[in-house]
Amino acid sequence: MGEIWDVRQLVTDGFEHIYAELEWYDGPRDGLVDVDGVPHYFQCHDVDFSVAPDEYFVWPADETLAALEREQWAIFVAWNHCYEAGTAGIEGHPGHGGIDPRYDELTALLTPHRQAPADAKLLVAEWRFDGGDRYRVDGVDYWVRWRERGSGRT
Repeated sequence: MGEIWDVRQLVTDGFEHIYAELEWYDGPRDGLVDVDGVPHYFQCHDVDFSVAPDEYFVWPADETLAALEREQWAIFVAWNHCYEAGTAGIEGHPGHGGIDPRYDELTALLTPHRQAPADAKLLVAEWRFDGGDRYRVDGVDYWVRWRERGSGRT
């Protein structure tokens, strides 16, 4: 996942932008992405990439949920910019709860929708980086292209 790609080439190659990262641990775990231009959640199938590399549950998120996810993401990004500038500490991370009332409200609204439903598709992800800022209001610095398990590109 380390090579840098031009955004135009990513789009041409069928990669889609990640709008919100909900969890990262040794790679993307959960987040919000467009799939064929429609907002979807993705959630890592297994915490051990050596067992099921880059397999994710993927399911639609309606436009209202996507807007709320992006709003919460923007709150996180604002904190992260301050953190990286040295003007905020880790104790001020809005995800700790009790720091930002709107962030907490959004967490309560969104948490029920962040678990993969029984009809979620299981897809394989291919990741690429665009070389921009790691965290930004419009998303993160990595893109994804999905394919069915056992198949070539989707």
